[in-house]
Amino acid sequence: MNQKTSAAFVGASWVALGAGMFGYLIGLWRSQMLLNEKGFYFTVLLFGLFAVVSLQKSVRDRIEGFPVTDICYGICWFSAILSIVLLTIGLWNATLLPSEKGFYAFAFLLGLFGAIAVQKNTRDSQEPTKKV
Repeated sequence: MNQKTSAAFVGASWVALGAGMFGYLIGLWRSQMLLNEKGFYFTVLLFGLFAVVSLQKSVRDRIEGFPVTDICYGICWFSAILSIVLLTIGLWNATLLPSEKGFYAFAFLLGLFGAIAVQKNTRDSQEPTKKV
């Protein structure tokens, strides 16, 4: 089934990525946290975005029959889960208001979802390649 991705879904994916990522970053920029705390949360965001894009690619490659080693596949899953766990532990121990903790959690998850959806759309729009 080779159906073209709708422009609405592509647009919604980019909006989700932008809203999650930039909302999270603006919240970090405006926060009263120490610089090392801001650095931790910024690094967790970048790690999470990279992890879910890598995971989406490796899952898709396996579905399409491209070779993906078990170790690569496992590391992708481990990294994606670890980024969420790191954010959870960081927020659990942070001296932030519960509403701020919720804001960071939901912005982070929205950004991860948006990154997965944008990667999927990018992959769907490419010409099929030959299997190695």
